[in-house]
Amino acid sequence: MAAQYEVETFIRASFRSVWSLEVLLLLRRERRPFAPEDIVSALRASDAVVAHSLGALAAAGLAARDAEGRAFYCPAPSLEPLAEAAEAFYARSPNAVRRIIVGASAGGLAAFADAFLLRRD
Repeated sequence: MAAQYEVETFIRASFRSVWSLEVLLLLRRERRPFAPEDIVSALRASDAVVAHSLGALAAAGLAARDAEGRAFYCPAPSLEPLAEAAEAFYARSPNAVRRIIVGASAGGLAAFADAFLLRRD
């Protein structure tokens, strides 16, 4: 079983949005190929969100597409336990997982905003 810090690091590195995590969980739960439009319907998401999420999941080594363009869960072997642990963590503490994802994606924005803070010397 993965340590909590490993799961949090995996979440931070693998998901740029909660939508990406939701897409992964759908693919993982169903274990069958999905046409992108079926993911849009199942999650009530937009085409752009699903396309971006599928690209990010493929780049992270968590999903792939078949010859017909359908997406399916296909993690690198070393990522399967982390994906399982992330799913359990999200089921147990969805707000904590959301904060990890949002915090990771806001890092650059926070650094930019910090550049404008007035500091006392």
